[in-house]
Amino acid sequence: MNTSAILTCAITGAGNTVDKSPHVPVTPQDIANSALEAAKAGAAIVHIHVRDPQTGQGARDFALYEEVVTRIRESKQDVIINLTAGMGADFIPSNEDPGQAGEGSDMADAHARVAHVLDLRPELCTLDCGSMNYADSAYVATPEQLRVMAGLISEAGVKPEIECFELGHIWMAQTLIQEGLIPSPPMFQLCMGIPFGAPATPENLLTMRNNLPREAVWAAFAIGRLQMPFVAQSALMGGHVRVGLEDNLYLSKGVQATNAQLVDKASRILSDLGGKVAGPAEARDILGLVA
Repeated sequence: MNTSAILTCAITGAGNTVDKSPHVPVTPQDIANSALEAAKAGAAIVHIHVRDPQTGQGARDFALYEEVVTRIRESKQDVIINLTAGMGADFIPSNEDPGQAGEGSDMADAHARVAHVLDLRPELCTLDCGSMNYADSAYVATPEQLRVMAGLISEAGVKPEIECFELGHIWMAQTLIQEGLIPSPPMFQLCMGIPFGAPATPENLLTMRNNLPREAVWAAFAIGRLQMPFVAQSALMGGHVRVGLEDNLYLSKGVQATNAQLVDKASRILSDLGGKVAGPAEARDILGLVA
C-alpha cells in the first residue's frame, strides 16, 4: 500500500457537466477559486481545464488559461499546477466527406496543443498517450504528434503526466521514454472507466500497473460512482490518487459535491486505510520536481 499518496483534484474537465451540477466551475475566477479550495482541503496537485465563460463548453483559449494560472499563483497557495494538453484532438467525420472534420470537431496541430504550456510553464501538464474512441468522437493523438508534444514539453522544463486509457497507450509511452523524449522518473495517470477505454475493474488496473516501467510513479482514478472506491484501490496497489468534478459530480448518491468536499472525502479514505495525503513539497520530491 502507498501510505503517503499524492492527491490530484481535476477541477472542471471539458465534458457537458455544467448543466448537471451548480458546483462545476466555468469562469477563470471560479476555476481558480475551486482549485484553491481543493488545495486547502489537501490536494497537492490541481489539474486544470478551462471553459468558455459564455457557453460553459470546454475551451483552449490562452487568455483563459493565463487568468486561471495567474490567479492561483498570485494567491501564494502552495499547490502544483497541472494544465491539460488534451484539447484540440476531437475528430468527428463530416457526413458529406468522412475525410474532413465535421461539426463538433476541434483539431489542432501538436504545437498548438501545448502552446499554453510552453508560455505558462506549469510544473506538470498532461500527455494523453494515444488515440481512442471517446463518447461520440475520436480522440486523435498520432505517434508523431506525441513525439513532437513530448519533446516540446520536456524542453520547456515541464513534467508530463502521461495519461493512459488502455494498454496501447502505455506501450506508446514506453516508446517515448526509450527514445529519450520523456525524462525519468515518468509519471503515469491510469484513467479507468472512460468510454471506450479500459473498464474500471481491479483486474484491469492491476494489468495496467504491471505493464508500467519499473521506475514509474503512477496514479489511477475511475469516473462516476467508482471514483471513491478507486481512491482505495489505487492506494492499496501502491499508487497515487485523483478525484474532482471532472470525473464525478457526487459526494454520495443524490448528493452533489464541490471539489473541496471530494478532496476531503478522499483524504479520509486514505487516513482510514492507515495512510495520509502527501503535501506539495513531498509530492515534488516524489515526482522529481524542482520547487
